[in-house]
Amino acid sequence: MYAPYDFRLEEVPVPETGDDDILVKVGGCGICAGDVKTYHGGQRVWGATPEQAFIEAPCIGGHEFFGTVEKVGKNVKDYKVGERVLAEQILPCGECRFCRQGHYWMCQRHYIYGFKHDAEGGFAEYMNFHKGSVIHKLPDALTDEQAILVEPYACGMHAVERAEIQYEDVVIISGLGTIGLAMVCAAKLRSPKMVIGLDLRKNRRDKAKEFGADLVLNPADDDVNEIIKNLTGGYGADVYIEASGAPASVSQGLNLVANMGRYVQFGVFAKDVTADWNIIGDTKHINIYGSHLSGHCYEPVIKGMINGTMKTEGILSHKYALEDWKEAFETAEKDPSAFKVALLP
Repeated sequence: MYAPYDFRLEEVPVPETGDDDILVKVGGCGICAGDVKTYHGGQRVWGATPEQAFIEAPCIGGHEFFGTVEKVGKNVKDYKVGERVLAEQILPCGECRFCRQGHYWMCQRHYIYGFKHDAEGGFAEYMNFHKGSVIHKLPDALTDEQAILVEPYACGMHAVERAEIQYEDVVIISGLGTIGLAMVCAAKLRSPKMVIGLDLRKNRRDKAKEFGADLVLNPADDDVNEIIKNLTGGYGADVYIEASGAPASVSQGLNLVANMGRYVQFGVFAKDVTADWNIIGDTKHINIYGSHLSGHCYEPVIKGMINGTMKTEGILSHKYALEDWKEAFETAEKDPSAFKVALLP
């Protein structure tokens, strides 16, 4: 990734494996909505000025990866050649306040695989898992297709954890892409009164019903406010999780959530969002939670995929070779039938 609209397929050397590194032959890497936004110059990555950029370009992208151990450094003891592994998307420093407190996914240095020279990603045949990586060995029962989905599913599970869902809660999930569908599965595990999914696309709404949503609605066609009001005796939903990244979803959520309810922001926006902030305090006394990455959620997601509670059928909808990356990115962005698109080196 050199610059917005300047991504290139290039031959580069296989990474040199340091004494504390693990060289991994990549088995597959999903294309995140964030990768598409990065291609289009998303300000969160490229910054308003070059000095504010998060990315260290040029850099190999991709953070939804898994692979097979190809080589281990001399100081690596717990991993063997041939084992299937994945690393979490954050490469924590292990030294900052957040790492020391166990909140490694909020590491102050904040190296994300696929954005830094010292943490290049999975859109390649080989990559290094560097010292400090949070690595997980993959059980034989987990398929390769499921392995590609672990990262986005863990992000979805983490957001659901932030919502602190109770048994009597009415839960709304806005945005039913791959991560939103993972949220449906994770929310159902908490046995709330009702899980409601919102999305404009019929195939996503259908998949949410298949995965356990009690009700799905199309905000463009359905009077969501009236329906939620009628379902809840006029109170509104107890939990609203924003997973669409659409600005209109923010005001929608603030209006739909009940007094003293919980609003979780996961979706990423292309630009600043405007909403009536008074609703939060002066009107409804609600709690606002942010949700970032997927701390401590990889292992429960892997377990859930194997036992069937974190459903994955049909989610990896498109697979492309690296040389077809342009078509893959276009599919991820524009094809209404797409759920998760992956590159297979």
